[in-house]
Amino acid sequence: MEDPVAEALVLDGNAIAGDLESLLGFDATALEQACRHCRNRAPVGALRAYRGGPGSVLRCSVCAQIVLRLAVTPRGSYLDLSGAAYLRLAAPAR
Repeated sequence: MEDPVAEALVLDGNAIAGDLESLLGFDATALEQACRHCRNRAPVGALRAYRGGPGSVLRCSVCAQIVLRLAVTPRGSYLDLSGAAYLRLAAPAR
């Protein structure tokens, strides 16, 4: 059973928009991703964000598996997308 207090602290993926933009140089929250576990496709901003630890964890809104992890430290940033089947970047306009 889910803890209602903990669930009230869950944000959407837009909560880490600034961290992602600092790391990648663009707003990544609109990028389509697919969960490696259940294959649900949704924008990064639609993932469920858990913050407050040493980094941020984004989980699939359907199966709750980890899709993305991001930790920003004084020595560098660590981005783990191993829970994503893919992250689609649109082709540049011609």
